[in-house]
Amino acid sequence: MEHQLYRAILLVLKECDKGRRRADQDYQDDVIVRVWYWAVIHDRPVSWACRREHWPIWWRAGLPSDSTMSRRLRSASVQQLLHQVERRVTAPTDPGLFWKIDGKPLVISGCSKDRQAGYGRAAGGQAKGYKLHAVVGPRGTLASWRIAPMNKDERVMAERLLKTAAIQGYVVADGNYDSNRLHAVCDRRGNLQLVTPRRYGPGRGTGHRRQTPGRLRNIALVEGPCPRFAEGLLHDRDEIERNFGQLTNWGGGLNGLPAWVRTYRRVHRWVQSKLTLTALRRQLSNQHLR
Repeated sequence: MEHQLYRAILLVLKECDKGRRRADQDYQDDVIVRVWYWAVIHDRPVSWACRREHWPIWWRAGLPSDSTMSRRLRSASVQQLLHQVERRVTAPTDPGLFWKIDGKPLVISGCSKDRQAGYGRAAGGQAKGYKLHAVVGPRGTLASWRIAPMNKDERVMAERLLKTAAIQGYVVADGNYDSNRLHAVCDRRGNLQLVTPRRYGPGRGTGHRRQTPGRLRNIALVEGPCPRFAEGLLHDRDEIERNFGQLTNWGGGLNGLPAWVRTYRRVHRWVQSKLTLTALRRQLSNQHLR
């Protein structure tokens, strides 16, 4: 499966890398990305992919050094190419009217010296690390995603996601996302309705504070006389847990953060590549089923 995924990545990279040749570089951007993905697919550090003996016989020449990879992966042109590859594979192909939003903890050791990681809520209690925040479509497509320290409020990250995500329709979330500020973001968009159970349970009043129109519509949908539509949406929200599970249930998936993936910059790049590989693997599986 690793070789099939790598060949598929090369095809996507070939389409995204047109017109990027520069004469003043020993290694073009596509070579840097190829070596990077070879390491990510095999869950190895970049230094492992820079050694000739770890490559098949058809490509053992012209490998950049570890220091060259470290420097070039930070360059704007390589980051832009990685982003183009990711969006070409993961972006939704149809507009859709149903979206889910949630966060997935990415736990690291509590002994880690990573100062950019944070302590926050994870499965089973408190943990140190980062969190993947994502807006996911019904077929597992990614409309938008961000990485943040574990202690960053999910509602704050949801505001940033929904301000820029190219989506419309219903956005479904759990009760932790029930806030007037998040409903106000959807109201300003004009084409989004957040559907979530109330944070402190149904049947309560709204207090003395002014409620946004979106939150009042949400309460009417979820707690009104005909709540079946909203109940169906909230029931389907559980699918995002399966989408996150699909990131980890295969050999090259996002099975935590390895010891060499620390600080925000490296974590973002690693997660970005794992999201791309998971979406590409799903596309290859669908093609085989046809």
